[in-house]
Amino acid sequence: FSDLDVRREAFATMPINEIWGIGRASQAKLNNLGIFTVEHFAALPSASVRKLMTVTGQRTHAELNGVSCLPLALAPSQRQTVAVTRMFGRLVETWEDLREALAAHASRAAEKCRNHGLVATAMVVFFHTHPHNGDPWYHGQRSFEIEPTSDSFALIRQAVQAGRSMWRTNTRYAKAGVILLDLQSATDMPRDLLPTADPVRSEKLMAALDAVNNRFGNGTLRPGGIRQVTPWSTRAANRSPRYTTRLSDLMEVQA
Repeated sequence: FSDLDVRREAFATMPINEIWGIGRASQAKLNNLGIFTVEHFAALPSASVRKLMTVTGQRTHAELNGVSCLPLALAPSQRQTVAVTRMFGRLVETWEDLREALAAHASRAAEKCRNHGLVATAMVVFFHTHPHNGDPWYHGQRSFEIEPTSDSFALIRQAVQAGRSMWRTNTRYAKAGVILLDLQSATDMPRDLLPTADPVRSEKLMAALDAVNNRFGNGTLRPGGIRQVTPWSTRAANRSPRYTTRLSDLMEVQA
């Protein structure tokens, strides 16, 4: 009630059992004390309410007197990281396979950012050998800041460049990952006066990429150099065909 007179009239005529937090037991207790309306209840001293009512009833009394006890639910906190990490279906021994895995992980992480309207300002790239198969242990990892972006191609370039600097030959890798950090709202980020890429072109390209993949299934359109089926991701080889989300899984019928 915004109008004070209307509020007073309502409080004077409304039975106490019609407000939230006053159950049958509390109503009977208050009625025995001659308290029948919301107006009567609101006029009670806080000390008396604490003796008579539960915590819920005390909050209701405070709210009726203009003291907020039930704040509005806050918006969900913004996520701060997006991680895409995978164990390989088989050990990776070539730079070409590792490069493709890092590119695929970076592309997927970028897509997750865009789905939440976020851009990344830092990145972690890592890969390591198997910890239990007897191979020499090696864990390569780089963490670095980047220009704020959710562009798949920009993040792929960063991930591959970092991966190349850590690559060791004659080493078999079991897992790799790309983690995007310090995420910010894309709409709140100020425009760079001297960007290294055209932000408008990037946004249009990513919007078109996402529109196709949302309609026809993830992976329908992919950045170049990322195959739909890869030898390093064969853990999913026994998965049932996804007829409703992948055109490539549809059965072909010949007349």
